[in-house]
Amino acid sequence: MIDEKELELNIRNISASVIHIRQTKLPDPINIGNAGSFFKNPIIEKPLYDALSLIYEDLPHYHVDLGSIKIPAAWLIEQCGWKGKRMDQIGVYERQPLILVNYGEGKGKEILKLSEQIQASIQKKFGIELAREVNVF
Repeated sequence: MIDEKELELNIRNISASVIHIRQTKLPDPINIGNAGSFFKNPIIEKPLYDALSLIYEDLPHYHVDLGSIKIPAAWLIEQCGWKGKRMDQIGVYERQPLILVNYGEGKGKEILKLSEQIQASIQKKFGIELAREVNVF
Protein backbone atom coordinates (compact mmCIF):
# COMPACT_ATOMS: atom_id res chain seq x y z
CA MET A 1 0.00 0.00 0.00
CA ILE A 2 1.24 3.50 -0.86
CA ASP A 3 1.69 5.95 1.97
CA GLU A 4 -0.37 9.09 1.22
CA LYS A 5 2.38 11.28 2.74
CA GLU A 6 4.75 10.05 0.01
CA LEU A 7 2.28 11.22 -2.64
CA GLU A 8 1.65 14.61 -1.10
CA LEU A 9 2.77 17.46 -3.35
CA ASN A 10 5.16 19.69 -1.50
CA ILE A 11 8.58 21.16 -2.12
CA ARG A 12 10.41 18.44 -0.18
CA ASN A 13 8.73 15.54 -2.04
CA ILE A 14 9.10 17.20 -5.44
CA SER A 15 12.78 17.90 -4.75
CA ALA A 16 13.33 14.30 -3.60
CA SER A 17 11.65 13.01 -6.78
CA VAL A 18 13.81 15.20 -9.04
CA ILE A 19 16.97 14.11 -7.22
CA HIS A 20 15.95 10.46 -7.53
CA ILE A 21 15.31 10.78 -11.28
CA ARG A 22 18.64 12.54 -11.82
CA GLN A 23 20.53 9.93 -9.81
CA THR A 24 19.05 7.10 -11.89
CA LYS A 25 19.69 8.76 -15.27
CA LEU A 26 22.77 10.91 -14.79
CA PRO A 27 26.29 9.81 -13.86
CA ASP A 28 27.77 11.02 -10.61
CA PRO A 29 30.57 13.43 -11.64
CA ILE A 30 32.65 12.14 -8.75
CA ASN A 31 32.72 8.71 -10.42
CA ILE A 32 32.46 9.56 -14.14
CA GLY A 33 33.53 12.92 -15.55
CA ASN A 34 30.84 14.66 -17.58
CA ALA A 35 29.57 18.08 -18.56
CA GLY A 36 25.90 17.32 -18.02
CA SER A 37 23.50 17.63 -20.93
CA PHE A 38 25.71 18.14 -23.99
CA PHE A 39 23.14 18.83 -26.73
CA LYS A 40 20.08 21.04 -27.09
CA ASN A 41 16.72 19.65 -28.14
CA PRO A 42 16.39 20.85 -31.75
CA ILE A 43 13.39 22.80 -32.99
CA ILE A 44 12.46 21.89 -36.55
CA GLU A 45 9.94 23.20 -39.04
CA LYS A 46 6.64 21.34 -39.30
CA PRO A 47 7.21 20.09 -42.90
CA LEU A 48 10.38 18.27 -41.80
CA TYR A 49 8.56 16.85 -38.78
CA ASP A 50 5.69 15.68 -41.02
CA ALA A 51 8.14 13.89 -43.34
CA LEU A 52 10.03 12.27 -40.46
CA SER A 53 6.85 11.17 -38.68
CA LEU A 54 5.89 9.15 -41.77
CA ILE A 55 9.11 7.17 -41.37
CA TYR A 56 9.31 7.14 -37.55
CA GLU A 57 5.79 6.64 -36.20
CA ASP A 58 7.04 6.81 -32.60
CA LEU A 59 8.88 10.12 -33.11
CA PRO A 60 8.49 12.01 -29.84
CA HIS A 61 7.76 15.70 -30.24
CA TYR A 62 6.49 18.85 -28.55
CA HIS A 63 4.70 21.66 -30.37
CA VAL A 64 6.48 24.98 -29.92
CA ASP A 65 4.10 26.99 -32.10
CA LEU A 66 2.04 26.43 -35.25
CA GLY A 67 5.07 25.90 -37.48
CA SER A 68 7.75 24.57 -35.13
CA ILE A 69 8.24 21.24 -33.39
CA LYS A 70 10.80 20.32 -30.73
CA ILE A 71 12.36 16.86 -31.00
CA PRO A 72 14.22 15.27 -28.05
CA ALA A 73 17.93 15.16 -28.88
CA ALA A 74 18.29 12.05 -26.71
CA TRP A 75 15.88 10.16 -28.98
CA LEU A 76 17.77 11.22 -32.10
CA ILE A 77 21.12 10.20 -30.60
CA GLU A 78 19.77 6.84 -29.49
CA GLN A 79 18.25 6.17 -32.94
CA CYS A 80 21.70 6.66 -34.46
CA GLY A 81 23.16 3.99 -32.17
CA TRP A 82 25.24 6.22 -29.91
CA LYS A 83 23.67 5.45 -26.53
CA GLY A 84 26.22 3.52 -24.44
CA LYS A 85 28.89 3.65 -27.15
CA ARG A 86 32.40 3.88 -25.75
CA MET A 87 35.53 4.97 -27.58
CA ASP A 88 38.57 4.30 -25.38
CA GLN A 89 38.28 6.72 -22.44
CA ILE A 90 35.22 8.68 -23.63
CA GLY A 91 31.69 7.78 -24.63
CA VAL A 92 27.96 8.36 -24.53
CA TYR A 93 26.43 7.52 -21.18
CA GLU A 94 24.48 4.26 -21.26
CA ARG A 95 21.48 5.61 -19.32
CA GLN A 96 21.15 9.04 -20.95
CA PRO A 97 22.43 9.70 -24.48
CA LEU A 98 22.60 13.48 -23.94
CA ILE A 99 25.55 12.95 -21.60
CA LEU A 100 29.07 12.55 -22.96
CA VAL A 101 31.37 11.01 -20.38
CA ASN A 102 35.07 10.78 -19.66
CA TYR A 103 35.98 7.46 -18.09
CA GLY A 104 39.31 8.71 -16.82
CA GLU A 105 42.04 9.81 -19.18
CA GLY A 106 40.04 11.18 -22.11
CA LYS A 107 40.98 14.56 -23.57
CA GLY A 108 38.72 17.50 -24.32
CA LYS A 109 39.59 17.22 -28.03
CA GLU A 110 38.29 13.63 -28.00
CA ILE A 111 34.98 14.71 -26.47
CA LEU A 112 34.70 17.47 -29.07
CA LYS A 113 35.41 15.01 -31.90
CA LEU A 114 32.81 12.59 -30.51
CA SER A 115 30.24 15.40 -30.36
CA GLU A 116 31.00 16.27 -34.00
CA GLN A 117 30.54 12.63 -35.04
CA ILE A 118 27.19 12.53 -33.26
CA GLN A 119 26.10 15.78 -34.91
CA ALA A 120 27.12 14.50 -38.36
CA SER A 121 25.18 11.25 -37.90
CA ILE A 122 22.02 13.13 -36.82
CA GLN A 123 22.35 15.44 -39.82
CA LYS A 124 22.84 12.52 -42.21
CA LYS A 125 19.99 10.36 -40.87
CA PHE A 126 17.38 12.99 -40.01
CA GLY A 127 18.44 16.21 -41.76
CA ILE A 128 18.50 17.92 -38.36
CA GLU A 129 21.28 20.15 -37.05
CA LEU A 130 22.05 19.22 -33.47
CA ALA A 131 23.53 22.13 -31.48
CA ARG A 132 25.75 21.77 -28.45
CA GLU A 133 24.40 22.99 -25.15
CA VAL A 134 27.88 23.27 -23.62
CA ASN A 135 30.22 26.13 -24.45
CA VAL A 136 33.34 25.06 -26.35
CA PHE A 137 36.31 27.44 -26.36
